Amino acid sequence: MRANGDDNVVKYRKPLNINIGMVIFAAIFVYIVVCVFGYFTEKHIVPYEVKEGSLSSNNVYQGIALRSEEIVTASQAGYINYYAREGERVGVGNLVYTLDESGKLSEYLTDEGSGENSLSDKDLSELKTEILGFTSNFDETEFAQTYDFKYSVKGTVLKLANANVLENIDKINSSGISELVAFCPAPKSGIVIYSVDGYEDLTIEQFTSDLFENDEYEKKQLISNELIANGDPVYKLSTNEDWSIVIQTDEEKAAELVELEYVKVKFLKNQNTSWGEVSTYTNPDGEVFIELKFNNSMVTFCTDRFIDIELITEDETGLKIPNSSIVEKEFFIVPKEYVTQSGVNGNTGVMREAFDENGTATTEFVETTIYNETETEYYLDDSQLRIGDYIIKPESTQKQSISKRGTLIGVYNINKGYADFKQINILYQNEEYSIVKSNTQYGLNVYDYIVLDAASVEEDEIINE
Repeated sequence: MRANGDDNVVKYRKPLNINIGMVIFAAIFVYIVVCVFGYFTEKHIVPYEVKEGSLSSNNVYQGIALRSEEIVTASQAGYINYYAREGERVGVGNLVYTLDESGKLSEYLTDEGSGENSLSDKDLSELKTEILGFTSNFDETEFAQTYDFKYSVKGTVLKLANANVLENIDKINSSGISELVAFCPAPKSGIVIYSVDGYEDLTIEQFTSDLFENDEYEKKQLISNELIANGDPVYKLSTNEDWSIVIQTDEEKAAELVELEYVKVKFLKNQNTSWGEVSTYTNPDGEVFIELKFNNSMVTFCTDRFIDIELITEDETGLKIPNSSIVEKEFFIVPKEYVTQSGVNGNTGVMREAFDENGTATTEFVETTIYNETETEYYLDDSQLRIGDYIIKPESTQKQSISKRGTLIGVYNINKGYADFKQINILYQNEEYSIVKSNTQYGLNVYDYIVLDAASVEEDEIINE
């Protein structure tokens, strides 16, 4: 039974405990949110450092090489061994390969090579040149180059080894196998190539766009120590230093190149350049091709059918700036005799007609900046002047109304911490960059800083770091 009395129950109140860690975390979180919001709402001006450079149009093409090539076929069956290095020029009667009906020569060469052999300094230099040439020009996107390099090095090594054996030809004769071996010299002089691809007899009149499909291209490498049949191709000779590269383009570009007659070509494989004579051909399907004819460098690319090139139709050198930095601005144009210098610092400006409180005509000096000039006129800043203002010729009562305006192309220089317009003289321009003349009186200099996006600033705007 419940006793009488005060039945009120007092609720216990917990003391307020402030978690300092949570307060600090909340403060940091708020600070980060404010910073992020400020970053995305703040105006960002990106600088660009002006540097010297050159510019060429986007004229990169993949071309197909046409050469005077003659395929040499085997006169009998047998095991083939090569002795001339691919890319090497041979004369009439020089030994290129041997054909061994029995296969014993291959065994003999293997046995002779199984002992200790040493390469001469010349042989080592040849191998080093081969390897360095591959490493300096290797492109991961063109892995097929690795196989060409493999066969090339293998051919070089076999040629060097076989050449050492042939120096002791008497040993071969005394071994009793010489009667079964056919020594096959070159029928004419030319560059030796150990591959065939079916493009040897191709002419410009046979070109279609399908020929440029690399997926359909097949190149058969001819290798030493293989058994071949009578009539099989054993190598080919490139017999003429004159050769050409064919590219596909459109009618407008073709007309531009034909007008030039000769065009400077950069070979992307080794960055060498040469001048090519331009001719054009349009096939029955309306596809346009340009043939660039050369009389040198054939041996450098004798094993390549597809060659990447760049056509250098313009090659101006100067200050390289992005097109996004370029802006147009209007200026007042006044005769030079109306521009003078005044003030303590001798600043440039004009004497403008003004009126005092009583309406009496007077003059005032208005400081202006010169942005460009011709033989007789200056381009002046229009921030302090207005259309219809009268300017007075110094030491004269002659005056002239300001009315003539002109436009200059330039960029915003930010070296002094604000957007200062500088006039530029564009020498050449492509879709992304322009080459402008350097060391001009009112223009840019190398290492100047300009605004990357001219639309992001106003003239004389302060640039915050």
